[in-house]
Amino acid sequence: MDNPLLHTIRAGNQPKHSSPVAGRPIPCFGATGRSIMRGLRRLASVFVRFSRNCSLQYSPEPSSRWGRFSCLRMRHQPVMVAEVVETMRNVPAGVVVDATVGSGGHAQALLAECNEIAVLGFDRDRDAIARASQNLKEAGRRAELCHLRSDALISELARRDIGSISGFLMDLGVSSEQIDTEARGFSYRSGGPLDMRMDQTSPVTAADVVNGYEPEQLAEVLARYGDERFARRIAKAIAAARPVENAEQLGEIIAGAIPQFSRRNPGHPARRSFQAIRIEVNEELRILGDTLPQAVDALRPEGRGVLISYHSGEDRIVKDLLRRAETGGCECPPKLPCQCGAVPAVKLLHRGARKPSQEEIAENPRSSSARMRSFVKLAADRDGRGI
Repeated sequence: MDNPLLHTIRAGNQPKHSSPVAGRPIPCFGATGRSIMRGLRRLASVFVRFSRNCSLQYSPEPSSRWGRFSCLRMRHQPVMVAEVVETMRNVPAGVVVDATVGSGGHAQALLAECNEIAVLGFDRDRDAIARASQNLKEAGRRAELCHLRSDALISELARRDIGSISGFLMDLGVSSEQIDTEARGFSYRSGGPLDMRMDQTSPVTAADVVNGYEPEQLAEVLARYGDERFARRIAKAIAAARPVENAEQLGEIIAGAIPQFSRRNPGHPARRSFQAIRIEVNEELRILGDTLPQAVDALRPEGRGVLISYHSGEDRIVKDLLRRAETGGCECPPKLPCQCGAVPAVKLLHRGARKPSQEEIAENPRSSSARMRSFVKLAADRDGRGI
């Protein structure tokens, strides 16, 4: 076989761009060689990022002289931390609510930069509360955590006798720890159970949705929350394979139901369906729709809010609610003076959504779908209404 890599070392085939070293030319490998070298450099950079963001746990096995690497996990990196801190840096002194505190990364950064605030963190996941408690330990009484859903915001503030808050943050979606913990069942690459509950005290699991919904109802969930083109085909395939036992099996069923030409698209074929089932199990969009109006009402004038979404359905809810708050619910014809007396509740700090930088996406690929929207609370309207 004629190998182009060997051209330059054949007798009499001197490359044009060679240079003499110790009396002999340096081989020039041409376009193929350069392509290989570029690929190796990319592979090296991916490995560096991977090793920086992952922990590899080793567990010995008595039956093996080598043992085995039993767990490979991504460490969770909070998304768009610099942008969040920049937005929140000038909030009034007081309480900032992190309604999805997770492992406490955003809260930690805010407490370090803003000396006159305290953070009240909410999360549905007891494991996340435990991680955040450890990570925020040095903040002392400036950080308090609650095992609560975000739509309990107003009632919890009333219970704590907090009249208003200075800032509000919601980082939606699912964390790396949740995805990479096999027993939680969030990943189509794991053999974990069909769970997907963020709050493990909740009664409904992914198994109830996958094995209990009628095919038409399941197809509606996949189409609405996952924007899945082949929702009906997938729902029929799942129904035919019941009972589905674990997340890996579900991923294989979904991949097999999708046409071959569509499997060439980037990403795993089951990612949209898993997202949709997770949203259904945790009622994520309904809770978001209930939480945001409470947050706007609870903010004091000049207080700021930040919302980071990862899914078109989430971002659509955020955008629509902020549009209503920005206009005060005005329904007068556009480009004409408002005649209905509506008073804006917030001002948007940026038109459109901000996205992570290319450097952050390279460092943390899971941030690529993040969309951040932020706003500042205006003085209360004459009736004290929010949205």
